[in-house]
Amino acid sequence: MKLQKIYELAVQKGIENDPRPKNEITRFLADEKKVFEKLEKKKREFFDSERLKNPYSDTRILFGNPNSEVKKIAVGIDFESSELLLVHELNRSGEKIDLALSHHPEGIALARLDAVMKLQEDLYSQAGVPINIIEKLMDKEVARVVRGIHPINHQKNIDIARILRIPYACIHTAADNLAYRFVEKLIQKKKPRVVGEVIDVLLNEPEYRDSAKRGVSPIAFVGSKKSRTGKIVVTGFTGGTSGSPEVYESMKHAGIGTEIAMHMKPEARKEAEKHHINVVIAGHIASDSIGMNLLCDAFQKAGVKEILPMGGFTRFRRK
Repeated sequence: MKLQKIYELAVQKGIENDPRPKNEITRFLADEKKVFEKLEKKKREFFDSERLKNPYSDTRILFGNPNSEVKKIAVGIDFESSELLLVHELNRSGEKIDLALSHHPEGIALARLDAVMKLQEDLYSQAGVPINIIEKLMDKEVARVVRGIHPINHQKNIDIARILRIPYACIHTAADNLAYRFVEKLIQKKKPRVVGEVIDVLLNEPEYRDSAKRGVSPIAFVGSKKSRTGKIVVTGFTGGTSGSPEVYESMKHAGIGTEIAMHMKPEARKEAEKHHINVVIAGHIASDSIGMNLLCDAFQKAGVKEILPMGGFTRFRRK
């Protein structure tokens, strides 16, 4: 399977499981095209052309020939210098790893992480938060993320991959969309009545069971296991990074009783408590592993021969 085909398949799966209606994704890409067409010719060299066909700025081929053949992929939730050096040593010892694949973004995909956060507006809007409110809250949060990301040394790990000649890619929001949709369907099917039952539903999945055995189980961050769930939403799973802590007041007015998220900031927890919304934290790395496992299943179905898990990724195949 070609590297370009792996990348395109990841984007396709991300779109298929995106919380937004398909017409919103089409509109998003059309808007990107308009931005490009209005640029002066001398400024077009700074435009990331992948934005014209891929709605996920944090999913990119970071280094390598897109036409290179990929049979074996080393996959990590985090795939940084230590993992790249490990792949190099494994290849020297006779392994043939064709691609280093990170979930968390690096390089330009990290530098443009803010561009996927607008996805959260549709997610909260579908849950009942007025679009005018969530847009204003997200504008503030996106600006904060931009300021935080700007000084990071984005290119450091790409330089290591280039020197070691290891093809390198990352799949972030595209994979998180699969995790979001998977957990949402689980909850809709099982209809848990109390928070403890939400946790039990999650623990039926191998990624969460494995994580629990290692000391990190799904947990009630706000509320107790006996708290009745009310209306449940899966909001803290996709869209780049955590959203605005100020959204919980609007969630309360939208009749939301319980939120399921991957992780949670202390200030967000304080707001959720203030507005009496239960929060179940499923677990960051285990939830990321679900999305990457679903993608790896698709890759292997399409022709990839082997997946080598590392960097916090636990591999479980589903039929």
